[in-house]
Amino acid sequence: MKPLSIILAVLVTTIALITYAAEQQSDPTESKIKSAEQVAINKDGLTTEKMSADKAAEEVVKDANDKVNTLEYKAAELKKPIIDSTKPDDSKVLGDETPKPVEKPKNKADKAVAVAQAEKAVAQAKEALTAKQQTKAKQSRESLAVVEQLVKAYNARNIEEFIRVYDEDVEFYIFPDELLFKGKEKLIARYGLMFKKLKCIHSSPIKRIVHGDIVIDHELSETCSTDENVIDKRSELISSYQIKNGKIIRVLFFR
Repeated sequence: MKPLSIILAVLVTTIALITYAAEQQSDPTESKIKSAEQVAINKDGLTTEKMSADKAAEEVVKDANDKVNTLEYKAAELKKPIIDSTKPDDSKVLGDETPKPVEKPKNKADKAVAVAQAEKAVAQAKEALTAKQQTKAKQSRESLAVVEQLVKAYNARNIEEFIRVYDEDVEFYIFPDELLFKGKEKLIARYGLMFKKLKCIHSSPIKRIVHGDIVIDHELSETCSTDENVIDKRSELISSYQIKNGKIIRVLFFR
């Protein structure tokens, strides 16, 4: 009998273990629903809170959906713009215009004609530039001659030769645009008196700029007031002369 009882005890124990293992491997959702149906008893033995099985089931389903959504979520992919390569580019960008290429001569005869035309254009440009330069150079020489004649008459205190190089309506200004006087009559009155009063006058250019009808003199002026052999005043002056048709029409003094 003892062996039989031992065998029965072992069999019961084995069945119990198998049942326990099966409960451990059962769906946790079912366990959560069962636990939600349990009633909590307070110290007086009364029911204080109970969660319905339906509500627990809804929470279980929600948790499952959250997990599924979390696993399946993917970041949005940026799509590249689709460019139709068959459509011509009609966009306009400032400065993207390309000059049209010059047609190349097709044969030796065309090449010779193109070279001749280019040489002719260069020659015409040189002639035009040379003519302009020659005109300007001639004008500069004439203006320089007038101013040199003026300085010579000034140093000789010769009022007749001095006023000869001025236009009848000559204007004298102080830089930038202050009118000092106008006309030969006032010129004679001013410089005629100065020529008589001074014993010597001498003007010599320190630097001279000549450009067409304009002559600018940076000059050293020396004068004698009592003795022609004794210079008692020396100063530097800057004067601009504008010449037209061999006459000075405008004088600008810089102080």
